[in-house]
Amino acid sequence: MSVPTSAQYTADHEWITVDGDVATVGITEYAAEQLGDIVFVELPEAGTEITAGAVVGEIESTKSVGELIAPFNGTVVEANAAVVDAPESVNADPFGAAWLIKVRFEALPGDLLDAAAYDALVAE
Repeated sequence: MSVPTSAQYTADHEWITVDGDVATVGITEYAAEQLGDIVFVELPEAGTEITAGAVVGEIESTKSVGELIAPFNGTVVEANAAVVDAPESVNADPFGAAWLIKVRFEALPGDLLDAAAYDALVAE
């Protein structure tokens, strides 16, 4: 498994890309593989204020239920309706079309991982 070097990562297995003051957030391929076949995704609506560390969504698979954890404070500007309608797309394209939310933020946390550090984390 290789992770894109263009993204940053959290220890909760989320990826983040930044465009100005809006970050796109999704779960990594590793997280999708650990969950198994994803059958349901619940995401916060646009306009929802999120707080770092809080549960903001749910990802259910045939094996378990995973939580989407807010990686930083901000306001959801868009949720990916296509993923809600076709949750299996998270397994098929976790780093691409299956992004989960876009969030306007004021500051990113200082503990985000680069691709090499994230690879080391999942290798443990």
